[in-house]
Amino acid sequence: MNLPILIVEDDDSLREALADTLELGGYSVLVAEDGKDALSVLECHRVGLVLSDVQMQPMDGEKLLQEIKLIYPYLPVILMTAYGVIEKAVAALHSGACHYLPKPFEPDRLLQEVAKYMLPDSDDDEVIAEDPAMLSLLEMARRVALSEASVMITGESGTGKEVLAQFLHRNSGRANRPFVAINCAAIPEQLLESTLFGHEKGSFTGAATQHLGKFEQANGGTLLLDEISEMPLALQAKLLRVLQEREVERVGGNKPVQIDIRVLATSNRDMKLEVLAGRFREDLFYRLNVFPLHLPSLRERSNDILPLAKAMLARHAARQKRRVPTLSLAAEIVLLANEWEGNIRELDNVMQRALILAPGDEIAVEHLYLPQIFSAKAANIADVSVLTGLLPCDDAPTVVSDIKELEKRHILETLRSLGGARKSTAEKLGMSERTLRYKLQQYREQNPDLSI
Repeated sequence: MNLPILIVEDDDSLREALADTLELGGYSVLVAEDGKDALSVLECHRVGLVLSDVQMQPMDGEKLLQEIKLIYPYLPVILMTAYGVIEKAVAALHSGACHYLPKPFEPDRLLQEVAKYMLPDSDDDEVIAEDPAMLSLLEMARRVALSEASVMITGESGTGKEVLAQFLHRNSGRANRPFVAINCAAIPEQLLESTLFGHEKGSFTGAATQHLGKFEQANGGTLLLDEISEMPLALQAKLLRVLQEREVERVGGNKPVQIDIRVLATSNRDMKLEVLAGRFREDLFYRLNVFPLHLPSLRERSNDILPLAKAMLARHAARQKRRVPTLSLAAEIVLLANEWEGNIRELDNVMQRALILAPGDEIAVEHLYLPQIFSAKAANIADVSVLTGLLPCDDAPTVVSDIKELEKRHILETLRSLGGARKSTAEKLGMSERTLRYKLQQYREQNPDLSI
């Protein structure tokens, strides 16, 4: 998912027109009326790009550019002005602007430049992996990223398929070119062809201007066809031709446009079954499925649950400008026991809720507003005093209250998984080495034959 774009423009009607253009192009936007207002917005929001007018009062776009480069040196800034003097453009570029856009400009020109310079959401798109299954997948992804092969990414909803697609793009030779994603399931069928391939002015009712499709916007870079299995059969045939010929013809046009793109596709379905059922063209499937990558579900990569949860807490706490709370050992055990049917997306929701519910610097079990906590698996590891306080008496499950035994099991399993390294074990468990030594000594006294 893209970060929002900050539009800085003092003309109300133009600001609204720019916002409409970018939102129709699939971006979210924030707006500011002048430079000072823009700096206030940046204090509260992370953005992927600043699109600013130059002629503004009291702080103009060039002064705003200087301020942004001092505080946010890596944030891309596009300046736009009706006073397109070449000397000013060169000076702005030397001051750190990534582009100088002279007015007036066509909406498609704006979308092209934004796609070229847009900063990816690096926090949300970071691949966090400690589980062997994910580490193996990422190693394979790094190798295929260097090729030009089309990749089909499959996996359950919420596993992070678009994040893996971003990873492939960042590790490819096209990393400095546009990454354009389109969700085939989110766009009405009657608009999908125009969105993908573009259209000429007057080609249908409402086509007031020429529009470049996602293929042309991604030219030179990577195009992600998200949830490709939802694409109508009639459009699949046109897509196949585009991929074969490496050229696109806009709706209402008669002149093919050459394109140079890397195509990635995702689906949460079994694509071979979709082909057998006649819902997806076999020839298109094999064109896209040159290199298949399957993302495991979160329950299949359990070693990633806690690192992901901690990263999510850190990200959301930073946005709320509060200290990052730690996870109690009981909360960690509950998180590890949950089935996570909604995968990473569900875990992220739980972490956001926990930050809302936790008043202090620790996330306890009662802050995990998680209905599945009462499943048979999770109930066996949760503290009875906590769980019975969250449910009506009639619904309270029979649970095992001896959480110390489960704590012991968790500590010993972590110790073994790290080859007996006590410092690393203490860090992963979020306790001091002294506390870990004390607990291990207790376990040896309880069981002299214990090998630790």
